[in-house]
Amino acid sequence: MDVALFDFELPPERIALRPASPRDSARMLVLDGAATRDLHVRDLPAQLRRGDCLVFNDTRVIPAQLQGMRGDARIGATLHKREGPRRWRAFIRNAKRLREGDAIDFGAGVSAVAADRAEDGSFALDFAGDEPVELLLERCGRVPLPPYIASKRAIDARDAEDYQTMFAAEPGAVAAPTAALHFTPALIAALADAGVAHETLTLHVGAGTFLPVKAEDTDAHRMHAEWGRIDTATADRLNAVRAAGGRVIAVGTTSLRLLESAAGKDGRIRAFAGDTAIFITPGYRFRGIDGLITNFHLPRSTLFMLVSALMGLDRMKAAYAHAIAEGYRFYSYGDASLLLP
Repeated sequence: MDVALFDFELPPERIALRPASPRDSARMLVLDGAATRDLHVRDLPAQLRRGDCLVFNDTRVIPAQLQGMRGDARIGATLHKREGPRRWRAFIRNAKRLREGDAIDFGAGVSAVAADRAEDGSFALDFAGDEPVELLLERCGRVPLPPYIASKRAIDARDAEDYQTMFAAEPGAVAAPTAALHFTPALIAALADAGVAHETLTLHVGAGTFLPVKAEDTDAHRMHAEWGRIDTATADRLNAVRAAGGRVIAVGTTSLRLLESAAGKDGRIRAFAGDTAIFITPGYRFRGIDGLITNFHLPRSTLFMLVSALMGLDRMKAAYAHAIAEGYRFYSYGDASLLLP
């Protein structure tokens, strides 16, 4: 498909630079069949059915953005995928000054050697020493906020908490599964009282999620792989939800992409552990989910393509036009939508 079909005009002031407080006070645009409603995230229990199940991503964002020196050259690195116990694949700023075999000093006693430059310009970084890399990153790294936020204000101490979900448990993501940022313990309790269950899976979101689609046709776009896991017990419980007439509703596109990767043609979700580079565009037949809670996405992005595949391109363009006109806040720290095809 022509990528230009997924373009739209977004006023810069619609980009949220801070999350709503409290988290569940964020607005929520509900698309339920043909109906459109303007609500708030705290209204979610009344929008779902007893027996439904929400699926959250329990990945935890690591301080994956690093600044270092290679000799007299300043080098920036954003880790995006673990490739071994001490090796991470990274996007590099000032990559023209870096060669395979060069050592980068990130300060605080943390250094790495650049290796294996890929076609996309990324390098593998092999971290020196015996300490777990996660501990090294705590000393020298910072939370990698999306460029559309970081370009407008400085990253600060608030972001270390704001950019983690209440489910964050498994370290490894370099971007938050932001739809789950809206959830609080009180909201989860209210959902349970309404008969709505929840489950968790793990997908370590990579920095590739921020990369623009540079191709003119979707067939020419290559997705970056991300590692995910669903265990057998969780898969069995989700299949039981659907067998009993409930709906499996992904919270976030990361949860959706892993559920779809784990679902067979028969619609059954199976245990999964490994990389997924699934790319969902209009025409895709959904197998593992029945709905989605997600934030508002960038024009021409793979995520806007995904929601258009779920709800229809014309419907999503109209919904986004409505959201812009009504003052909804967009992107990672923005408002939410509940999409029920």
